[in-house]
Amino acid sequence: MDTNILFIFILAVFVGVEVISKVPSMLHTPLMSGTNAIHGIILFGGILALADASTPLAQALGFVAVIFGSANVFGGFLVTDRMLQMFKKRK
Repeated sequence: MDTNILFIFILAVFVGVEVISKVPSMLHTPLMSGTNAIHGIILFGGILALADASTPLAQALGFVAVIFGSANVFGGFLVTDRMLQMFKKRK
């Protein structure tokens, strides 16, 4: 069972890198603000994986998933806030 989880994790890393590397820079900010919900689901999945982990490897991968998911969620909100600040009228 743990080899399946590791295999899925490795595939997710490769797919994520390929998808993100193809996004142009000027589209990255609007896409990040629109995918905060998806990042929240990833964070929730990482928490579930960590809760079900029975080996040290599974616990480590679950912990890494929670850390990366948290960074995506909080970073997405920060980028969205900065993007919205650009549209406010200056005094």
